[in-house]
Amino acid sequence: MAVGLFDSGLGGLTVLDAVSKRLPEVPFVYYGDSAHAPYGVRGADDIHELTKAGVSRLWQEGCDLVILACNTASAAALRRMQENFVPRDKRVLGVFVPLIEALTERQWGDNSPPREVAVKHVALFATPATVSSRAFQRELAFRAIGVDVEAQSCGGVVDAIEEGDMILAEALVRSHVEALKRKMPHPEAAILGCTHYPLMQDVFQEALGPEVTVYSQAGLVAESLADYLTRHPGMIGPGTQAKFLTTGNPRKVSERATQFMRRQITFEAA
Repeated sequence: MAVGLFDSGLGGLTVLDAVSKRLPEVPFVYYGDSAHAPYGVRGADDIHELTKAGVSRLWQEGCDLVILACNTASAAALRRMQENFVPRDKRVLGVFVPLIEALTERQWGDNSPPREVAVKHVALFATPATVSSRAFQRELAFRAIGVDVEAQSCGGVVDAIEEGDMILAEALVRSHVEALKRKMPHPEAAILGCTHYPLMQDVFQEALGPEVTVYSQAGLVAESLADYLTRHPGMIGPGTQAKFLTTGNPRKVSERATQFMRRQITFEAA
């Protein structure tokens, strides 16, 4: 009954933490492609191929349902994979959906015309690849009108987090928030459009100010997954063991993951 979580590195652990607490009876297999992180500076074809490889490995572990706990992969690869790669008996879902639902206050399957929503000025912090894909803006435009989205490409943040240099990561976050505010001085909401960024959520919030609502994906994804599994119980795969897989150095990745999540996490080679 395992479910797979795919990420370019360690950021998806923020999602894993939330879904594990929400669904303690479900074993999750986590695949982090740390050998090829960060994805945010890669081209769409490269991201597509790397994501396919990781998802295929999770299918081998008995995970018929895989969550792309990586915004870059969701933005650059998911739609293409669903059209040309995912077989009928498997499902691959992304992390954009719950975020769009929360922001627009409507369910994903609601195909009524776009309408006005409460929030008008939204700051999007994401990797260069996610920003260039415009996937968030595209999905939002299907559901809401009159929303001004200002995207800030946050180069270097994922690299610093993956290297464990949180001092550099904090400095970069503050710099990117300052750059965003020069373009949009008074955002009402901010989207942390990368699953690494919740590790720096307090820094984002402090730099943005208390009047800005910061949307982080982990809790939203956990609730959405619980609802999905209630409606599609057959998508829980035959796998029975929780584990952590990495394409990087298992010892080094385990040390950093333990540091970030403040609990012992042991990765094995993918």
